[in-house]
Amino acid sequence: MGADHRCKVDRVVAAHDLADADPRHGSIDEGLLARWRGDGGHEAVGYRTLATWFNRRLLRQACRDAGRATPASRLEYEYEALTGEDDLAREEVSERLRADGVDVDALRSAFVSWGTLRTHLLDCLGGEKPPQEAGDWERDSIEVARSVAREKVENALSSIGTKGDLAGVDRTAVSVQVQLQCTECPTQAPLDIALDRGYVCADHHVEGNL
Repeated sequence: MGADHRCKVDRVVAAHDLADADPRHGSIDEGLLARWRGDGGHEAVGYRTLATWFNRRLLRQACRDAGRATPASRLEYEYEALTGEDDLAREEVSERLRADGVDVDALRSAFVSWGTLRTHLLDCLGGEKPPQEAGDWERDSIEVARSVAREKVENALSSIGTKGDLAGVDRTAVSVQVQLQCTECPTQAPLDIALDRGYVCADHHVEGNL
């Protein structure tokens, strides 16, 4: 396939020397497929999660090319800042990266969307994924929502800590719990527990429904 006809993922991999960026699987394409399918000890993940994983690898490689040491925790924060909605955090991180020799504009332009990654997996790699069992997609959607909420809270807390409004932010962990409440009484239950036992409230649940 000619270079002009390669998908964006292939072009980014070639331009940023990412082909061997996943030594566990031999190549980044094999790593993408393994994570998507849930092979090799991985838990199967969706396109959005994979796009984030790929883009973080790209950010790490860009930092390495610039001779910039970036711990995993810092890398995660900087990626979220670059792709998030907080303009101030994005500009602060961009300035730091530019000062360290990273071409931030080219980097952000190279980030791939989940739709682009989906096309790469299905069309370029010919990937196939076993159908999920009933109920899997609902739980996945809930987990994605919790992950997004957690990341937004972590980003906001980081900004609050920087302003000095809350001490010890860098030594805290954010946990997001979905709480369900019975509409007939004040009884509440965490979603995970409700799913395990099949109902929220023992007094008012209907068989087959939460």
